[in-house]
Amino acid sequence: MFDKLTRQPDDPLLALIGLYRADARTGKVDLGVGVYRDEQGATPIFRAVKAAERRLLENQATKSYVGPEGDAVFVERLWELAAGTAGRERPTAGVQTPGGSGAVRLAADLLVHMGVKRIWLGVPTWPNHPAIFKAAGLAIATHPYFDVPSQAILFEQMTDALAGAEAGDAVLLHASCHNPSGGVLSAEQWAAISALIAERGLIPLVDSAYQGFGKGLDADSAGLRTLLAAVPEALVAVSCSKNFGLYRERTGAVYAVASSADAAQTARTNFASIARANYSMPPDHGAAIVSEILGDEALKADWMAELETMRRRVASIRTKLAAGLSRRWQVLTAMAEQEGMFSLLPFEEADVLRLRHDHGIYMPGSARINIAGLKSAEVDDVVEKFLSL
Repeated sequence: MFDKLTRQPDDPLLALIGLYRADARTGKVDLGVGVYRDEQGATPIFRAVKAAERRLLENQATKSYVGPEGDAVFVERLWELAAGTAGRERPTAGVQTPGGSGAVRLAADLLVHMGVKRIWLGVPTWPNHPAIFKAAGLAIATHPYFDVPSQAILFEQMTDALAGAEAGDAVLLHASCHNPSGGVLSAEQWAAISALIAERGLIPLVDSAYQGFGKGLDADSAGLRTLLAAVPEALVAVSCSKNFGLYRERTGAVYAVASSADAAQTARTNFASIARANYSMPPDHGAAIVSEILGDEALKADWMAELETMRRRVASIRTKLAAGLSRRWQVLTAMAEQEGMFSLLPFEEADVLRLRHDHGIYMPGSARINIAGLKSAEVDDVVEKFLSL
């Protein structure tokens, strides 16, 4: 019966990982996989994570199910981190999910249950966003967001497009550190887009996957908090993969911000029902770690300090890379003002293939590079190879 299936293409990023691993050359560079790496090329475990795990090993009393809604203490503490006072002031329902991707999918399913037909995505966006929304049954409309040749956010074109959206449409926003462009909205642009969403009666879905990797924990949630103050309802997906280094633990949560406590409770029951029919219960270990860290002042302070060190390191590599590449591509000075792990280079696919073939530099065909994967000692060499194109 499997003969009736159509073979699906390999995920381009997963295929790139295989090619990189098979390359026997020394000095090869992986700019594709979206994980943070330190100066030794490792993706480290946070000190606070290790400490929290030791506590769990000693003190955790059960491995019983956590239920479809997950750990309520984790959900509350993570929401306070993401939304701050703006979140506490609004009736909100949240449930734990298998990572940020699981949170986005649960939000998409809830939109369908609400009768939403269409969601607006900026171009470009994270490649898995369209796949998730399509699988959930939503039609996808797009608006311009970022222009690679000029390295500029196309805000006027974005707002012009969304001015044509229909009431009841959903719109996806990146909370910070836009993937894949690194281009982020200013405070004034967040205020303007929030007002437009409220005026048009749109439903915002905010994907918060990189809080702490841009300007800092509070600064990276400022746009979300502006939005929550302006709109009657919103959905927010939160991931702990990057800022807690819990990539493989699949730790996240999804929140429905409502106009009344009764509406929030209804959303919560729907989240739980959808989760129960999908994966039944979320994994507990990562959420237990995050809850332990956020509930202990010393652990939280150590986690915040290590995250800030990582953020500053990525920003310094970004600045150094921008300075080198702007010797040929003046427009790439803008990279220094972008935020987070990623940027898009104005390269053709032939350039990407040449860099891979000639120099062992691996990146997707879109020329999205993971700046957080570079060692400081590699930057000058990578710049020279880019300049050789």
